Amino acid sequence: MASPSGRYVMVYNGEIYNFQELRQELETKGATFRGRSDSEVFLAGCDLWGLNMTLQKVNGMFAFAIWDRRDKQLHLIKDRLGKKPLYVGWAGKTLVFGSELKALHAHPEFKPEIDRDALAGYMRLSYVPAPQTIYKKVWQLLPGHRMVVDVGALKPGENLTPIMEPYWHHKRVIDEARGKIGGQSDAQTIEEFEALLQECVEQRMVSDVALGAFLSGGIDSSSVVALMQRAAARPVKTYTIGFEEASFNEADYAKQVAAHLGTEHHELYLKASDALDVIPSLADMYDEPFADISQIPTYLVSQFAQQDVTVALSGDGGDEMLGGYNRHVAGPKLLKAMRLVPPPLRGLVAAAIKGLPTKTLDRLAPGKPDFGAHLHKVAEVLPLKTRAAIYQALCSEWKEPQALVLQSTEPLALYQQSGYSAGEFPFAEEMMAYDAMTYLPGDILTKVDRASMAVSLEARAPLLDRRIYDYCWSLPAEMKIRDGQGKW
Repeated sequence: MASPSGRYVMVYNGEIYNFQELRQELETKGATFRGRSDSEVFLAGCDLWGLNMTLQKVNGMFAFAIWDRRDKQLHLIKDRLGKKPLYVGWAGKTLVFGSELKALHAHPEFKPEIDRDALAGYMRLSYVPAPQTIYKKVWQLLPGHRMVVDVGALKPGENLTPIMEPYWHHKRVIDEARGKIGGQSDAQTIEEFEALLQECVEQRMVSDVALGAFLSGGIDSSSVVALMQRAAARPVKTYTIGFEEASFNEADYAKQVAAHLGTEHHELYLKASDALDVIPSLADMYDEPFADISQIPTYLVSQFAQQDVTVALSGDGGDEMLGGYNRHVAGPKLLKAMRLVPPPLRGLVAAAIKGLPTKTLDRLAPGKPDFGAHLHKVAEVLPLKTRAAIYQALCSEWKEPQALVLQSTEPLALYQQSGYSAGEFPFAEEMMAYDAMTYLPGDILTKVDRASMAVSLEARAPLLDRRIYDYCWSLPAEMKIRDGQGKW
């Protein structure tokens, strides 16, 4: 689509949730519209306000590729928290970009060569960390980043990461939000948060097609569905999958929440063979190595929901912003325990703990389940010198990937690079910031986007609204984690 002036031409994947407000603002400035799309509103904004200002105003999930006919520049832009994918790289001397790596394969000169450094990153994390992809000379845009390509200035094959720049910087946004931390009461905070999340949910319920929600029975999805049902004129369609193995099954919780809220609930119980049947299609779905253990159930619940609806709301994002992972609660305790051991002795103590089987260690604390396993976890991080290193260890599937992937140099994580470290925060919040920069877009959002889009289902996440992110970081830590409970 072209802008009214003809200067900007855009291809775009995603949704701008505040486009109606922006449209009204543009109409007061004299803009006129032929249709009702968010694309048209964005392009009209580019003409009137300029691309940079329009980008700051939009709120949504998106990957934009915008050609500026006047300045002969290509703008590649990814949404703030990384909901929508955008890849860019080289096919011979040609710059290519797309929403999927498989699109780049269509170019006759594209040569898919494995990047061993990226493979080392994958072995540590179970996903390929941005900006790397599994291929050499191909990159994925970082969340909240843009790339301005001057057509005449690039040399074919050159590294494109230096021209990626943040238009929305995690660290700066967090620092600014933390400057607003006040002394509001619990009741006031709960009321404010509920009102804000209600607004974010309702914006994502605007749809020309059938709408539903994923419901796991957990805090996040249950909260989203409750606010959907409050705003809806009829029962909301909710979807969950169950497993015959009781240890994996959460469907009973979802069923209880659905009954309490009065939703039109749908559940599908799966057998092991149902999961096995998905495996042959995973490579085509994800385009590169990806090993999140819930990628198969995410695909199956998406497939199940898509039989009735085209858009589904999800609860993604709550864990990373509100302290929902075990590491957010256990990490500070681990750090405290480490400080009881003098630094020169930490390596010796770690070796001594690792030398004892977990069952032997369990006998030291008979009332505490998994005591030995927890002590082994302490031993793993005891010799580490920085909180960033401790966080990395807690998130690692493979501790020494360079020893596994020969001739590789593991890429630095984003939080290990200058300008992105959140080291002055309390440790729990530091880990939450790192999760939002890396694990959330690299693992969680990749999983949900690819699994849902594989069946042509659009997943929307109200908790990933930029206003929720700002608000959560303006809250003191005890509003998130209190008395050992995350997402308080």
